[in-house]
Amino acid sequence: MNALRLGAGALLALLILQIVWHGWWLPPAPYQFWPTLALAVLPLLPGLWTCRRDLRRGVLLGGIVSLFYFCHGISAVYSNPVTRIPGALEIALTLLLIGASGWDARHYKRATK
Repeated sequence: MNALRLGAGALLALLILQIVWHGWWLPPAPYQFWPTLALAVLPLLPGLWTCRRDLRRGVLLGGIVSLFYFCHGISAVYSNPVTRIPGALEIALTLLLIGASGWDARHYKRATK
């Protein structure tokens, strides 16, 4: 259960990183602000919403969605020196999230019928 809590924390931290990155740290042009923020934040919300009822399923859903953020972080690290720090944080959080889901799946035992 601790791995799932770590995964849910990483999912929440990824959401906060997106808000800080695209809303304050490196904001886009004023006319692109809300669409960029929506595109960065909205895919993470179903995983967080699902974590409220079923932590395992929410972290799994967040891990699947975070593969997009992993690719975004890789391209941000390699494309622009200004975005290296937030890109590296994004990569670290997605790896933590996917690793937590995998660690939980490794130790998960189904109930016998």
